[in-house]
Amino acid sequence: MNRAKELLLQLFTWWNGSTLGLRLYTWWHGEFVGEDAFGNRYYRAPSAIPRSIPERRWVVYNGYAEGSKVPPGWWGWMHHRDPLPPTSEDFRPKPWEKPHEPNLTGTPAAYRPTGSILYPKPEAQGEPAYQPWSPEP
Repeated sequence: MNRAKELLLQLFTWWNGSTLGLRLYTWWHGEFVGEDAFGNRYYRAPSAIPRSIPERRWVVYNGYAEGSKVPPGWWGWMHHRDPLPPTSEDFRPKPWEKPHEPNLTGTPAAYRPTGSILYPKPEAQGEPAYQPWSPEP
């Protein structure tokens, strides 16, 4: 039953990993370039249109397809900003760059400021921190 579910997910859901069409295209045309720390795999293939970009580049996400899971070095390579992939010996991240974190909005690990109804430690009910203005009679 588990294999049938996986096949249906590959056929009908593009956001849950790779679809069957992407797997076939990657198998026929894709040249594996590298993998990032999140387990995303990057591929390239010669462009089908001669006068456009020289090669097509794509990512097969590990798990849920979320664009913010692509680290900066791979983003630059995917968008043809950098000719060399981050797996190349010539690639060095800038010294001021922090380690990449995907966007956590909508997940349990999302940032919740104090005062939010979803803040893990709600403020104790008591006297408010401010005094509202009221006109004098």
